[in-house]
Amino acid sequence: MENLKVIAFTHQHVQLKDLGNLVICNESLEERLLRVKNNFDIPEIFYIGTCNRVEFVFYGAHKLTADFIREFMHELNFCVPAERLDSYLGQVNTYEGMDALNHLFRMSCSLESLVVGEKEILAQVRKAYERCRASGFTGDFMRMMMTQLVKTAKEVYTHTKIARNPVSVVSLAYRKLKEFKLEENPRILIIGAGETNQHIAKYLQKHQFNNFVVFNRTLSKAQALASELKGRAFGLDELASYRGGFDIIITCTGATYPVITSDVYQSLLNGETNKKVILDLAVPNDTAASVLESNPVYYIQVADLQAVASKNLQDRYAELENANLIIRENITEFLPLLKQRRVEVAMRCVPEKVKEIKSMALNTVFANEVSCLDANSREVLEKVINYMEKKYISVPMIMAKDILIKNIESE
Repeated sequence: MENLKVIAFTHQHVQLKDLGNLVICNESLEERLLRVKNNFDIPEIFYIGTCNRVEFVFYGAHKLTADFIREFMHELNFCVPAERLDSYLGQVNTYEGMDALNHLFRMSCSLESLVVGEKEILAQVRKAYERCRASGFTGDFMRMMMTQLVKTAKEVYTHTKIARNPVSVVSLAYRKLKEFKLEENPRILIIGAGETNQHIAKYLQKHQFNNFVVFNRTLSKAQALASELKGRAFGLDELASYRGGFDIIITCTGATYPVITSDVYQSLLNGETNKKVILDLAVPNDTAASVLESNPVYYIQVADLQAVASKNLQDRYAELENANLIIRENITEFLPLLKQRRVEVAMRCVPEKVKEIKSMALNTVFANEVSCLDANSREVLEKVINYMEKKYISVPMIMAKDILIKNIESE
């Protein structure tokens, strides 16, 4: 367990505008993780990037010294000056061993989220893990940990009130939108068709908004969301030429650069001069600073939701201890499973060794004697040897597990 490590940058210690500089886009994720995996000889690794956290989870014998973390982060080749990246390292959280396991379980149960009780984080963690698993970056330890982590999160959401009357980033964003005097049936541009925008668009639709236009880099995803919203769909490359007007922009892409530049925004205005609303849930922000400096805009970003989220934490504080209890119980349950699995892996060679001994006995050591046996005698001999082979394979496994269980019970 001591080999489990986490390098984390979160909303608790890093300004969200700075956090955006540490996000890795999907297109370059595999290449960059492969580089650090190979260069630092890391057996298993995966990356989690959400609107309020960037975390690197890995399994290896490395010590999380300041020098190691600096080399690790620089190897990922972020598009920021070296001195700025070094300044972020002063805001890093690191976890090792049991602390790392406890952190990952708490995070996946939303106890460390901007909005405690929101369920999106579990889906985000699972998706992040699956992407890295499919690329071959994770192995047996991460598989077992994720199985227990998902089980734990489901128990927390089921057996505590932490997710009752759920408040999510999406619902908080809707509350902020309602603070402004919106047009009747406002024209809404959805930029990005990922999970966050899917959730908020459907949330708005549920509250009787129905005038949507969806833009996305992959047109088919824009079309799928637009179909559900009964709206129109365009590729992201058509954004600058869109002339249909808008009242609200909701944007959340995975871009590492501003999607809504001054030129794009002026084109979208198409001569309109009234004050617009931009809900920017991307990290880093999709909206260029120059847009806000030069235009009358009601601008909402993730950082603006933190004050509302703080009250949400106070309301749910009483449930935190119940959730922590479930987490502790699941960690206690997980440790023997992990030890048992290590025994199984260590003894994988036993069946092959027994088969080798059997083959050597029949075909080499006692080959002459066996060749003299009649058919019935040989059949009986083979039955005896096959029986002993099965017992020699299973008995050591059972004995090792029994010893392990007794040791755990005596601890």
